[in-house]
Amino acid sequence: MNKKAVALLSGGLDSTLAVKVLLDQGVEIVALNFTSTFCTCSCRGSVCSNEAARVANEFGIPIKVLKKGLDYIEVIRNPKYGYGQGMNPCVDCRIYMHRLAKNYMGEIGASFVITGEVLGQRPMSQRKDAFKSIEKESGLDGLIVRPLCAKHLDPTIPEKAGIIDREKLLDMVGRSRKPQISLAEECDIQNYPCPSGGCLLTDKIFSKRVKDLLDNKKDVTTEDLQILKIGRHFRLNNETKIVIGRDEAENKRLGNLVQPGDTLLEPLDFAGPTAMICGPVKNGTHSLAGRMILRYAGEKADGKRFLKLSQNGEATIFEVDSPVDDKVLKGMMI
Repeated sequence: MNKKAVALLSGGLDSTLAVKVLLDQGVEIVALNFTSTFCTCSCRGSVCSNEAARVANEFGIPIKVLKKGLDYIEVIRNPKYGYGQGMNPCVDCRIYMHRLAKNYMGEIGASFVITGEVLGQRPMSQRKDAFKSIEKESGLDGLIVRPLCAKHLDPTIPEKAGIIDREKLLDMVGRSRKPQISLAEECDIQNYPCPSGGCLLTDKIFSKRVKDLLDNKKDVTTEDLQILKIGRHFRLNNETKIVIGRDEAENKRLGNLVQPGDTLLEPLDFAGPTAMICGPVKNGTHSLAGRMILRYAGEKADGKRFLKLSQNGEATIFEVDSPVDDKVLKGMMI
């Protein structure tokens, strides 16, 4: 066993401190950062990845960024250890990341993994039984070092081997961040804008959209996931849903996320939202989507009712008669 490790570095305070504690023990560290469609920080321009890169640069350690791929969707679809308060498969997510970390550990010749987890900080994934499940399922039994709460856990293999001095590890526990903030001040660590990351899968409204998508579509695409984050969503049947943009920026994004088979509807001569029909257009679906546009355009339509329909590179113009009733919208809204 050597003194080289892979550190899961989110860019937040906990993982930053964990890296610092073991750098001070002379451990050679390579950082690994994960990004995801569902990270609230990455929704704001990959903030977490930028922070992780900044921390790695300040510490003088290399960093690799991995995006959770479409295989991660299957983790969300059928998590062995269940969900948290939304569609968040926290334990299975940790297992997924640690498996990739184990693979990377082999690639670079490292001997163990470091994380910034704190026992009891998060109710689902940061418990002793969850830690054990993560280690077992990822094939990292005894090889995940959690420097911030190590003294509440059994000694790891690197500790037993003398690679790490257990006496210099910490005994943090619980949800209070005071110990971390105090340690950050002691280590002169500043500018940690994302001390505890966020996941859209914990959001109740967003979770409903995710569940709806997974329940109604087998082969999910990257575009499908991006669409979940914008607009108002309405389910017509198990094949088709309609997404209505809420502002100019979302209208533009919908236009950029059109996939083969999707249909885009836009107001022809008045200001209003764009609508995307995801799935087959039949039985008056385009007319319903047009009436939805009129409803949300409101007074801006000013009696104008012509819309442009674009599908597979072809465009047609059609007219709708009236805005859809709010009761109909309520019954379809996801």
